[in-house]
Amino acid sequence: MIVVVDERSLVTSGYSAWFAREGITTTGFTPDDFGDWVASVQKNDIMAVEAFLIGECVNRSQFPQKIRERCSAPVIAVNESQSLEHTLELFQAGVDDVVRKPMHVREILARINAIRRRYGTGEPGTQVGPIRVFSDGRDPQINGIDFSLPRRERRILEYLIANRGRRLNKAQIFSAIYGIFDSDVEESVVESHISKLRKKLREQLGYDPIDSKRFLGYCIDLN
Repeated sequence: MIVVVDERSLVTSGYSAWFAREGITTTGFTPDDFGDWVASVQKNDIMAVEAFLIGECVNRSQFPQKIRERCSAPVIAVNESQSLEHTLELFQAGVDDVVRKPMHVREILARINAIRRRYGTGEPGTQVGPIRVFSDGRDPQINGIDFSLPRRERRILEYLIANRGRRLNKAQIFSAIYGIFDSDVEESVVESHISKLRKKLREQLGYDPIDSKRFLGYCIDLN
């Protein structure tokens, strides 16, 4: 899930539609609402955020520090001006990258992945055992061969691998895949998605790499 902050509701709804075409869920906030949310949101919810996209906001230079106090996800600022000083101020405030309009959401996703690589292996995508995931809309690979998955199953696999070593409960996975405030879908849908994903992985790998424990949640264990 990507959190978008902008004082214009038309902008946040526009990003939501654009990212949805790439299979990415977004949650939009006004600056005032975001300030309150980031200070009080439960840890499980903010850990479901994959990146923050900060648009036009009053005092937006304050947001990177507030985010860093709660979460290490990439922070990207959208700069609508051509001012070098403005861009430098945003970097000084702590954003990881600055993009200028117009840009395609795939460029934003590529920049998010580049930031992750900067603090990771430096390799394209994330390789764990025989599986490589990309988090930019591409299908994962198993042993170097493309492994086609429906959008939700692909996103769950990406999220499990991004959080390998941690056990994730159903609510965390739901928030990451559907968004924190989606009330139109029941959390139980996660169980259905994971059941289908496990069956496909078992057929391809010869074993089930997703470990589940009642009341504790899911984690991925790849040889």
